[in-house]
Amino acid sequence: MTPSALILKRWFASCVAVAFLMAADWSLAQTPEVVDLPTRPGVTQRMLLLTPTTPVQAAVVLLVGGHGGLQIASNGSVTWGEGNFLARTRQQFADSGLLVALVDAPSDRQTAPYLNGLRQTAEHVQDLQAVIAYLRQLASRPVVLIGTSRGTQSAAWAALQLRTADAAKRPDGLVLTATILTDPHSRAVPEMPLEQLTLPVLISHHEQDACRHCRFSGIPAMAARIKAPLKVLSYQGGHDVGDPCGARAYHGFNGIETRVVADIATWIQEAVR
Repeated sequence: MTPSALILKRWFASCVAVAFLMAADWSLAQTPEVVDLPTRPGVTQRMLLLTPTTPVQAAVVLLVGGHGGLQIASNGSVTWGEGNFLARTRQQFADSGLLVALVDAPSDRQTAPYLNGLRQTAEHVQDLQAVIAYLRQLASRPVVLIGTSRGTQSAAWAALQLRTADAAKRPDGLVLTATILTDPHSRAVPEMPLEQLTLPVLISHHEQDACRHCRFSGIPAMAARIKAPLKVLSYQGGHDVGDPCGARAYHGFNGIETRVVADIATWIQEAVR
C-alpha cells in the first residue's frame, strides 16, 4: 500500500470512528431519564426528563390532564396517559430545543385518586416549585409551565401561588392548552384570581373543542381578565375521535399536534426571558 493510500485509509477510519461516536452521543442524549426529585419530607416527585440535542432554549414542565397519574416506570415507560396531548408530544418539545420534564403524580399519590383533589393544594405547589428550581439549576434557562385540560388547573394555580417566590423557584411563563373553563367539583381556571398573574401567558385552544368543560366560547372572557402579557392562539381542524374530552378528540389537538407544539415553542422563544 502506498503512503498516500495508507493516509487515506487512516483518514477514512477516523471519520467512521467520529461518526460512530457522534451517533452514540446523539442516541444517549435522546434517551429519556427518570428522575425522582425530593420535594417534601418523605415524598419524591417522579418526572421523565428529555434533553434536546441542540442548545437548550428554555425548560418546560408538562402537566397532563385527567387524574394525572402517569405511573412512569423506572425504564421510562408511561403506564397511563401515553396518548395525552402533552405526553405524546414530549419528544417534539425536546426537538424544539426545550429541556422537557413530563411530571407524574408524586410518590404519596401513586394510587387513585392520584392528582384529583391535589392540584390546588400547597403540597402540589411545593412539588412543582421543586421541579422548577431543579430545571433552572440544570439549564440556567427560563422555565415554563405547560398544562393541558386538568393540567391547566395545576399550571395556573402554581403560577399564581409562586408569583412572589424567589426568582429561581417561580415560573417564567405559563401555557394553557385546552383550558378547564367550568368545573362543578373544583375551581376552574377562570375562577382563579387571574388578574394577579404577572408572567407571560399563552392560551392555546381548539375552536371545535366539544368537551363540556372547555367550550371555546368561554376563552374571550377568561383572556380579558389577564393583565399580564398575553397571546391567544385558536385552532381548527384535525381529527375528532372518541370521547369529546379525550386525548384523541379536538380537545387533544389530534392531528394538528406538530403545529401546536411549534407555535408554543416559538412563543416561548419570543415572549419568555
